[in-house]
Amino acid sequence: MGNLDEKTFETTIAHCTKCGAKALEVFTYIDRQISVMLGERNDDGRWTHDGEKFIDGVYRIKCIACSHDQYASHDCPRCHRAGGLADVVGKPSRLAVPKRCPSCKATELTLTGFAPATVRTGEAHKPSPRPTALFGDPGFHVAHIMCDGCDYVALAEGCPLCAGPGPLRTRPG
Repeated sequence: MGNLDEKTFETTIAHCTKCGAKALEVFTYIDRQISVMLGERNDDGRWTHDGEKFIDGVYRIKCIACSHDQYASHDCPRCHRAGGLADVVGKPSRLAVPKRCPSCKATELTLTGFAPATVRTGEAHKPSPRPTALFGDPGFHVAHIMCDGCDYVALAEGCPLCAGPGPLRTRPG
């Protein structure tokens, strides 16, 4: 479990404790699956998280009206290594995606990574994640690569976000 549980998260996003506004911006790292061909993305991918995994990756909740931080953590959003967020945001992925499968030389691979995203909450906002980095951008971190043509799999060593040694906690869901 992350630094926030579901009850604490719901209380935190109810309204700003400083100005009372109900519109907040949530910053999180969540699971995104992407198809790649010859090392380039075929599409922008799709979210593969559930509610618990969304909350698990939250590192900041900010009021849109007054910019007050309702919640802020400098820990890694994945393994919660103290100060690990600095090694994650805007940094390149440590797991390189090959242009071809090293095993069967196929050109199509599927990867799962952690994408930074924001969600705006409140009465006038549809709570849908918006990625702030996609595969290939600084801040997107590849965690798992799978070949579509054989059984090749590659995993990031340690924490896929900050490179912390672990042990990694079990992902919710």
